[in-house]
Amino acid sequence: MTKRTVAGLAAGAAVAGGAAAVHTVRQARRERIAVSRRALTGNLEHTPDRETAVRTDDGVTLHVEIDEPEQARADAPVVVLVHGFTVSSRAWVFQRRALTEAGYRVVSYDHRGHGRSGHSSMEGATIEQLARDLRLVLDEVVDQIAPGAPLVLVGHSMGGMTLMAFGDLFPELIASRIVGVCFMATSAGGEGHLISLGYGALVGRLIERYGPGALDGLSRQERLLRSLRRVGRDLEDYFVEHYSFASPVSQTLVRFTGDLAFETSFLTIGAFIATFNEHDRRDALKVWGAVPSVVITAHDDRLTPLQHGRRIADSIPGSEHVIVADAGHMVMLEHPELVSREILELIDLATRSAG
Repeated sequence: MTKRTVAGLAAGAAVAGGAAAVHTVRQARRERIAVSRRALTGNLEHTPDRETAVRTDDGVTLHVEIDEPEQARADAPVVVLVHGFTVSSRAWVFQRRALTEAGYRVVSYDHRGHGRSGHSSMEGATIEQLARDLRLVLDEVVDQIAPGAPLVLVGHSMGGMTLMAFGDLFPELIASRIVGVCFMATSAGGEGHLISLGYGALVGRLIERYGPGALDGLSRQERLLRSLRRVGRDLEDYFVEHYSFASPVSQTLVRFTGDLAFETSFLTIGAFIATFNEHDRRDALKVWGAVPSVVITAHDDRLTPLQHGRRIADSIPGSEHVIVADAGHMVMLEHPELVSREILELIDLATRSAG
């Protein structure tokens, strides 16, 4: 796709100053193109300051990590990062570093069946259950380390869907506790072909129909298949780069992303696929208009294309839609400085609005 310059849209007056309504900073949605000046490279390993675990009602142990800043900002919100499908909290490596360096405490965790968290049953592999897991992390971890602290939630891909379901289930926490939200490279559903791998509705329907069963079969051969990765690593790199990025990135970053994706079992992948095409939170998004909301969309995302981001932004009153040029689905790894800056600006806006 070619780069496009999008003029900012402003329909209606912005609510200005501390005398304005606390819960809404802008009344009109704004859209703009963001261009990354340079790609960030560096150490992809990250050691959290603390690790803990919480156990869900259905017996799944969730792995949680806490990053503490050297000099914490007074009365600052806690930032909770919610990762996407088939990866883990390690995907936030650059943002975790930037946020703590800026003085914010960060909590991230692995979804059930992902990373270092325990496996889920088929019945528990739903977006709604992920929202309940998030509530448990807030209650059991965040409230222990920062009782009553305001929260800013950031969700990528399936993590963004989790935040949408969370707002649907627990709207009383929005504005009263949650002061800002970011939806990144995600979808509100209702498209009928969410899981299409960029090839449209027909492929989406085939994956929805045959994907869970086929992946369940693959799970029985998982050890063999993972050993074959070493033989076909170049082919794996091609697909990882094709579906994750849209600008030149290092092979190190491609391999890092591939390792994140392939550490998730085929059983987990198959269990969750069915819930994606059931996911439809378009009518539930307006509740997020009560707090500063940013929607970050990768312009060349093959998994959750541009129209998905626009639909989310259109459904949240006063939201800001940031379209990142030359970016794919793993935008927070591809253009980390830009994404971190957008999150920091959201936190600042949310803090001023709540204050």
